[in-house]
Amino acid sequence: MADESAIVICHFRVKAGCEDELMKLFCDHDAVLRRLDLVTDEPGVVYRGADAAGRPMLWKIFVWKNEAAAGAAHQHPDVAELWERMEPLCEARDGAPSMEFPHVQRTIL
Repeated sequence: MADESAIVICHFRVKAGCEDELMKLFCDHDAVLRRLDLVTDEPGVVYRGADAAGRPMLWKIFVWKNEAAAGAAHQHPDVAELWERMEPLCEARDGAPSMEFPHVQRTIL
């Protein structure tokens, strides 16, 4: 059976000075997703960096159990509440949204 998990690399264009608050929300986010059994046991990872203009960026990588779990998260009020708290900590920039959530496939080299 093929692996049905769905890896997501979340891009957060963080407002200056809001990085630590967003990191705290990431911890809450992980706890809620695990409680709801929507993600795999693989630990989430966060990368800190900056865009080309030096403005703060965070990238959070985690693995949904499957695409259905990702859809279920969009329907759950506990998850929605966390996402709503994340939004004001981020900003749209240079024509890009404040947050993006592309799903990707892992390839081992």
